[in-house]
Amino acid sequence: MAAPGIMATEAEVLCRQSMQVPAVQCRLLVPVDHAVDQIGMASPAPIEEACSVESGVSRTELSADRAAMESPAVRYLPSIRSGSYADIGYRTSMDDEHIMVDDLSALLGSLFSWCTPSAFYAVFDGHGGPEAARFIKQNAMRLFFEDVFPSTSELDDIFLKDLENSHRKAFLRADLALANKTGVSSSCGTTAITALVLGNHLLVANVGDCRAVLCRRGEAIDMSQDHRPSSLPERVRVEEMGGFIDDGYLNGYLSVTRALGDWDLKLPLGSTSPLIADPDIQKVILTEEDEFLIIGCDGIWDVMSNQYAVSLVRQGMRRHNDPHQCARELVTEALRLNTCDNLTAIVVSLSSIRNAESLLSHQRPKFRCCSLSDEARSRLRSLLEGN
Repeated sequence: MAAPGIMATEAEVLCRQSMQVPAVQCRLLVPVDHAVDQIGMASPAPIEEACSVESGVSRTELSADRAAMESPAVRYLPSIRSGSYADIGYRTSMDDEHIMVDDLSALLGSLFSWCTPSAFYAVFDGHGGPEAARFIKQNAMRLFFEDVFPSTSELDDIFLKDLENSHRKAFLRADLALANKTGVSSSCGTTAITALVLGNHLLVANVGDCRAVLCRRGEAIDMSQDHRPSSLPERVRVEEMGGFIDDGYLNGYLSVTRALGDWDLKLPLGSTSPLIADPDIQKVILTEEDEFLIIGCDGIWDVMSNQYAVSLVRQGMRRHNDPHQCARELVTEALRLNTCDNLTAIVVSLSSIRNAESLLSHQRPKFRCCSLSDEARSRLRSLLEGN
């Protein structure tokens, strides 16, 4: 629980839906030259039940069965659950916003009905006031999906490339929307990070210093890079575009080198500016080893490392298996470590409750009970009494 006087907010999950892919194993008995060959095929997913089917089938039919077993439909798919927690910290205003959508198909209909799971998460960390972050959150579905999302019914390499391009365009459109939005000051801006899950694909895009970290078998995997003046590649880019770094600030003014808004540093439209809204994008194929994803604003990462956060959340998931509680514990720990900023954390569980409970049971020490014979007890008593 945050200190007295500290305002806390919790995001409402727009949609929650988990999907589990059944594991299948079949044994086919095939007659060949009046002899019987036994052939086993298993899906990549963990096998819990097996069924035996006796049938006379041809080699052609057997190949078709094998192809069906190896189709994308039986590949690993994450089971999505999420939770979030936000706190004003020791600031006088709350400039963070965030989004959690566990099921995009329920929210956007046919655009995502062909792909399961489909989920979207975002954190917007405003500066110069809350207006920019609030505007992007309120218009996120239109900016990131309805206007620019590629139309398809197949999750292939062409679609994934189009998806990356559409997400990049979405960030630039959001930036331009802030330039044209009345009521949002030209000195107001926001960092942004988004995470999109489609099937077993994860795509993360960011501008600024919000961060996403994937837990893979307990190891922290960076899914984003901070855009700060202290980053050498960013410093080089800024200086090549005519900007400068003064005491750790871009042009002596801003603590990040990429952001949405802040048009007093970008005007006039079309001019070259060292402050850009072009996102870095990272993609990964999720597997059974991927346990959860943490998305947080810089108030979290200013006081703890990626691995520290992953270890903290992993311990929480083993205790209570509640992503919301883990997000709250992450924020509470950042407050204990004296962070000075607003705080927002999202924890996205990528494994089913059954898998999490199985992992938990494997971690518990197992003791074997045994009894001592009369002779053993006599010897032990003698040793204890010093005889």
